[in-house]
Amino acid sequence: MPNVQAASALPRRDQIRKEAARLFAARGFLGVGVDEIGKAVGISGPGLYRHFSGKDAMLADLLVGISERLLEEGRRRAGDAAGAAGALDALISGHVDFALDDRDLIILHDRELLHLKEEDRRRVRRLQRGYVELWVEVVREAFPALAKPEAEPVARAAVHAVFGLLNSTPHSAGPQSTHSERAAGLPRDGMAALLHSLAQGAFAAAATTAEAEAAA
Repeated sequence: MPNVQAASALPRRDQIRKEAARLFAARGFLGVGVDEIGKAVGISGPGLYRHFSGKDAMLADLLVGISERLLEEGRRRAGDAAGAAGALDALISGHVDFALDDRDLIILHDRELLHLKEEDRRRVRRLQRGYVELWVEVVREAFPALAKPEAEPVARAAVHAVFGLLNSTPHSAGPQSTHSERAAGLPRDGMAALLHSLAQGAFAAAATTAEAEAAA
């Protein structure tokens, strides 16, 4: 059972998270049973209930957890960076890593958010809003043309566009592809560098747009 061997170094709860995310992404939340997740980590389905109360709890743990992680790491990266340009560079690098390394979680968010309980869905949305606001603040500090009050909608639209660009990366290859095989065969480092440049270019273009609108 290769999945069990690959995950055996992880704590049991993390093994369950990893395999639940993989199975949910491949087959859909409704298409996966508790017994299948248990088999993937080498325990009985009922044994999972020592770690999670059920599939709903697993999905909430995955989607709320990644939203919390993105916001916390984003704040840390931006806070540790030197200057606004460095903070933006750090935010982009962090999200690029997420897009390339957490493919299953991006797919889960796109497809399965509706299966969360309303309270958990509101929590995810609240965390996401905080993450967006962090980016908008840093982008406007990094590009003076976007710092003007009238340019705020442009900065916000650019942030959402960059998220769309980066988060679309996992959909560029099949579910069984490795990191190095994704995105038209580019190696991971090459893809990371490309995504980083595209994101920076998008924000520079937004600043140019704001400057042109101010001059018109």
